[in-house]
Amino acid sequence: MSSHTANTELKLIGKLILEGELHCETGLHIGAGKGSLEIGGADNPVVKDAFGRPYIPGSSLRGKLRSLLEHSSGLAIPSELVYLSRRKGQEVRIHQSDRPDDEICLLFGRNPGRMDRGSGEGAESKSASPARLTVYDAPLDQDSITPQMRENLDDELTEVKSENAVDRITSQANPRTLERVPAGARFHVRLVMDILCAEDKELFPRVIEGLRLMEDDSLGGGGSRGSGRVRFSGLKLTWRGKSFYSSGAEQAELVSGADLAAVQTLAAGSDFAGKLAG
Repeated sequence: MSSHTANTELKLIGKLILEGELHCETGLHIGAGKGSLEIGGADNPVVKDAFGRPYIPGSSLRGKLRSLLEHSSGLAIPSELVYLSRRKGQEVRIHQSDRPDDEICLLFGRNPGRMDRGSGEGAESKSASPARLTVYDAPLDQDSITPQMRENLDDELTEVKSENAVDRITSQANPRTLERVPAGARFHVRLVMDILCAEDKELFPRVIEGLRLMEDDSLGGGGSRGSGRVRFSGLKLTWRGKSFYSSGAEQAELVSGADLAAVQTLAAGSDFAGKLAG
């Protein structure tokens, strides 16, 4: 846990900006959640922008990061979870606590109010804290879909993966199709972490931990069936102190063209916090 206390005062010191490329090592499916099917289309289309280009919603990246860090911290247990939704068949639980040193709540924010817990009695939370981490929508680099790839795609930018669910008694197949962004596609990712107090500087390594966990997990749907393996590269970490915004001071490029291991080594260094001056 962090060194934050209930008396920690919040005042912007600056922002850490992490940018780079997300590579699809296998096909990637992040569903559009359409209520109806298009004639001749896949059963499960991917989310697309207004120009018909696939993208990765920031909420999907952020939610996966949070889930991985909750499991890594041992917080994905009923006593630590609260319900976001209790609709039957669509139950959603996430971690939330009132502890001032809770790194998950500090990174992703928490809201006050009545909470229905995963187990035990409900509780009234009086704590509120702003989210330090912002994760933006990741647009597709269309040049990463090469002409050779396009020759074998079902659509201009996506492929359709056919799957079968087989009844264990009758062996009857129930075919379904899954639209995916193909392996080899790249997306531009951007994460911004607000440093609102000196104690926040120790939270950034947890963000990198979550991204490293994601490389050996999956993103989006169908992960257990081969989809969603990703890799991060070409990362640039920039520090913009408060004076960057107030008086036009120079930003500091802390690392460029790096992989996650290099960024993690930098963030774990004893002099890292000293580089983040206002």
